[in-house]
Amino acid sequence: MRIAMWSGPRNLSTAMMYAFGNRSDFAVWDEPFYAPYLAATGADHPMRAEIIAAHETDPTKVAARCLDTIPAQKPHFYMKHMPHHMIDGFSLDWAKQCVNIHLIRHPARVIASYGAKRPDMTLDDIGFAQQSALFDRIGGVVIDSADIRKNPEKALVRLCNAIDLPFDPAMLHWPKGPKADDGVWAAHWYNAVHQSSGFAGPEGPMPQLTGRAATLCAAARGHYERLAALAL
Repeated sequence: MRIAMWSGPRNLSTAMMYAFGNRSDFAVWDEPFYAPYLAATGADHPMRAEIIAAHETDPTKVAARCLDTIPAQKPHFYMKHMPHHMIDGFSLDWAKQCVNIHLIRHPARVIASYGAKRPDMTLDDIGFAQQSALFDRIGGVVIDSADIRKNPEKALVRLCNAIDLPFDPAMLHWPKGPKADDGVWAAHWYNAVHQSSGFAGPEGPMPQLTGRAATLCAAARGHYERLAALAL
């Protein structure tokens, strides 16, 4: 099985990669199209130069590797992807041979979290519109990160059942600290998840956004609600 897990940033996506990576039957790959996206767009992201230097920047080569021999000769392959990395000209043909899963989170929570690291974000940076459009193209299963945090085992059992994969309790916990499969950008973005050994509990009250952040949230909310209505 090849899983393409699609989500925007600050969306439980790294924790989900660690959950699948802690299974003995899965290899994982962290945002393989990030370096091609940065190289093609010139986007000014934290650690841009380091990312481009450390990772493959040719989207054609990355797309081929998505369907190549599974790393470490594991039975299954989990790929963490972001919809907004798939810009015009980047092939999505490989995704037709994957189990596509869309991981979503309320935009107010995404914006509050992402803004703490990158306050000059735009709607394109958080990927809600791109994820909605991607779902129209490739379909797949939708799961809300809030449901995972409320009851990780219940949500992951439901997800595994939906994609015909046996649940493994190893998905509920992982060792603290950096992982060998982290992208080089982990030094900037993964501080909190490196302190974790499992999924955090239910989230607190919804952040109260103002000004530009509130405007961004309003623009993203319709895309989120559309997919949330389809969630497991």
